[in-house]
Amino acid sequence: MSFNPLNERGIPLERQLRNWSELNTPPYDPNAVHPYTRCRAIFMNGIEVEAIINSHQFARHTADVGVKQKLALVRRIEQQQQKAVNWLIPGNETTIERTIGYEQVAVDLTSWLARQEPDPYLKRVYEFALLEDFDHLYRYANLMDLMGDRMKAEEITGDLTEILPGRPTIFEHRDPHDDLRRPMTLTAADTQSVMNAITIVAAEQQTMNFYMNVGNVPEDPLARGLYLEIAQIEEQHVSHYESILDPTLGWLTNLVLHEYNECWLYWSCMQTEVDNRIKALWELHLNMEIEHLRIACEMLRDIDGIEAESFLPDAGMPEPMTFETNKEYVRDVLRRSGDFTAWDAQFMPVTQLPPDHRYFEYQKVVNAGGAPSEMVINRHRADFGQEYRFATQGEHPIESLREQGDHDSYPYHQVVTRELEEV
Repeated sequence: MSFNPLNERGIPLERQLRNWSELNTPPYDPNAVHPYTRCRAIFMNGIEVEAIINSHQFARHTADVGVKQKLALVRRIEQQQQKAVNWLIPGNETTIERTIGYEQVAVDLTSWLARQEPDPYLKRVYEFALLEDFDHLYRYANLMDLMGDRMKAEEITGDLTEILPGRPTIFEHRDPHDDLRRPMTLTAADTQSVMNAITIVAAEQQTMNFYMNVGNVPEDPLARGLYLEIAQIEEQHVSHYESILDPTLGWLTNLVLHEYNECWLYWSCMQTEVDNRIKALWELHLNMEIEHLRIACEMLRDIDGIEAESFLPDAGMPEPMTFETNKEYVRDVLRRSGDFTAWDAQFMPVTQLPPDHRYFEYQKVVNAGGAPSEMVINRHRADFGQEYRFATQGEHPIESLREQGDHDSYPYHQVVTRELEEV
């Protein structure tokens, strides 16, 4: 099953404007929604936000009035699309419930992208951050239980995503130099790699922005601390992922790629959506985006003299991006790289860092006085006698991260403890 939006006809731009009642989308029922329908709503909101921000940035970097006008016209429709998608999320869904949804998006989206990634280095980029988002889901699930929310985290994620420790959040804090990766080039990269990168940057950027804005909502200082800590990691992840994008692209080429990405993702959602009402929204937006892509391609050809077909595949995208369970894959990544860290653009076991590496000084500064991500787990153990975990595939694949395991034997714990004693 492949899809090439360049071969499709969309809705003319002048017919895309909607009224307020059309945009005030009825929300899904948080007690009945399929977990991946929730994921798609969260995810596509992030895709639309990225499209809008990218358009604004383009407008700020061009003096061409004609380009500014076309960007403004399309951007107004993108804003309406964002409202229609984001309004699917109900007001009676609490912040922590929505947070669990965000982290399920991060885990299962990143897993899918990593599995489909044809470039070995980029695959490692995805797998590295995957284990960190997996851990965030576990930390927030424990916080949710402590807050006495009406739901358990597993009621939101279903039995589709396990809730277990990943690379512990306390050890994810790195010097900014070690969050920058090697960029791809459009001419050498597979189109799947390009689409994957645009997709993950949008998704992680949305999570970063979400925590930046809602992290101060809880009253409990520990809850505020956890949002604060993980929000910092989400900024690291945006730096991590945006650095793999091709930095040499012209603005119009970049615009075409963004519009192509939106077409692919709305088509993907349409192929996999189980809620017919919401599926119709994905289809409507796809038909709008096909026209946005046509306009972007026209500008690229008329202004830069470049045909979009010169860098986009004749056959289109080979298959839809799919939210699906990735339990065994995540466990495999944990086994292979649970103790990895980063040094410049490379990944390696933390035991390979030299004693004077900047990682240890950074850890000493930010974790002085303790990390909220550890305090949440400790409080849950104190209040309930155990951690909150949800496993369907057996024990944790890393023995030292099992609930009754010897946590002090985890390589990160051993190395960081030893080096900080000497710093």
